[in-house]
Amino acid sequence: MSAHQVLTPELLERIRGRAADYDARNEFCYEDLDELQAAGYLRALVPAEYGGLGWNFPTLVQAQRLLAAYAPATSLSVNMHHVWVAVARQMVAGGAGEFEQVLTEAAEGHIFAFGISEAGNDAVLFDSTTQAQTHDDGSVTFTGTKIFTTLAPVWTRLGLFGKDVAATGAEDEKPLIFGFLEREVAGWHTVENWDMLGMRATQSHATALEGARVPAERIVRRLPVGPNADPLVFAIFSSFLTLLAAVYTGLGDRAVELGAQHVAARTALSTGESLDRDPDIRYKLAEAHLQQLALEAQLRQIASDVEAGADHGTGWFPRLVALRTSATRTARAVLDTALGVSGGAQYHRTSELSRLYRDALAGVHHPSDDESAHRTLANHLLGPLN
Repeated sequence: MSAHQVLTPELLERIRGRAADYDARNEFCYEDLDELQAAGYLRALVPAEYGGLGWNFPTLVQAQRLLAAYAPATSLSVNMHHVWVAVARQMVAGGAGEFEQVLTEAAEGHIFAFGISEAGNDAVLFDSTTQAQTHDDGSVTFTGTKIFTTLAPVWTRLGLFGKDVAATGAEDEKPLIFGFLEREVAGWHTVENWDMLGMRATQSHATALEGARVPAERIVRRLPVGPNADPLVFAIFSSFLTLLAAVYTGLGDRAVELGAQHVAARTALSTGESLDRDPDIRYKLAEAHLQQLALEAQLRQIASDVEAGADHGTGWFPRLVALRTSATRTARAVLDTALGVSGGAQYHRTSELSRLYRDALAGVHHPSDDESAHRTLANHLLGPLN
């Protein structure tokens, strides 16, 4: 089943039609998720042999871009589920059979959320403030707080990690423990604190872990603290950053489209002509279109390289953070232009452009943030600081 058969024009228009109300009510996009699940979209990337649609990564990336042009918050919501499926697909292809559970359960209809982010943890995947305790039966309990848990009201599986509290020194080489928590397990609760400027329908509440237990068979990886070349690290970064860039590319697509529509509908009192005839406005929108096309080429190339397993060596992470940075910067830049040429009415809270602008600002806070991206690029170009 192709992307256009799943994300049909009728489905996309229904999703767009609900976006403003979700935002206004600060409510999760329940109806959107139900329809996307029924259409098979949440198992799109699951290989056919596991019960999925068998899409490749570039197809999903373009589908997420399309969905974001209709409802950015809905696209960002399901993005986090798609990240774990993309990670599992990469890991299983590389021989890590412990990740097959993600593919089979996604095919069964389970929804995966991303329980990685922690307040103040700028090391992201390379350290954790969440405490993990391993028990005699191999199970692990997790205690700590995860922030920005997108899909908080509906996830059935939470991919998370923490640091082994028993690790005491160099002999404990792999203290970071990754696993998948089942929702029905005790020892956790949602902290309902999502009342944000934008991307409100994601309902990315915090999650308090209070000894939440993950059984041994759901523990999938142990890694050392600090940067390392484990395939899981690359799988998470490449999937997360590329799919995140797809959402903000789609947001920018819609901004340029709306800008063109608004100037065509406005008439200058001084000339009697529609503003799409004004040379200055045409230049501004052409510049926004130029930025979007450049980003599109970057997104397509990275998605294709991830799928092909291209060997960029140490150049992979600079490429990934450059894509994520370009996507979020471009979204804000083209929205600045679209709002500037579309007239004061678009500053109203109910304007779609106004909502998109607020959604785009969330890009400031996604990993890798601007400072982290520049450190990555500087270290690649100039070598690390001693």
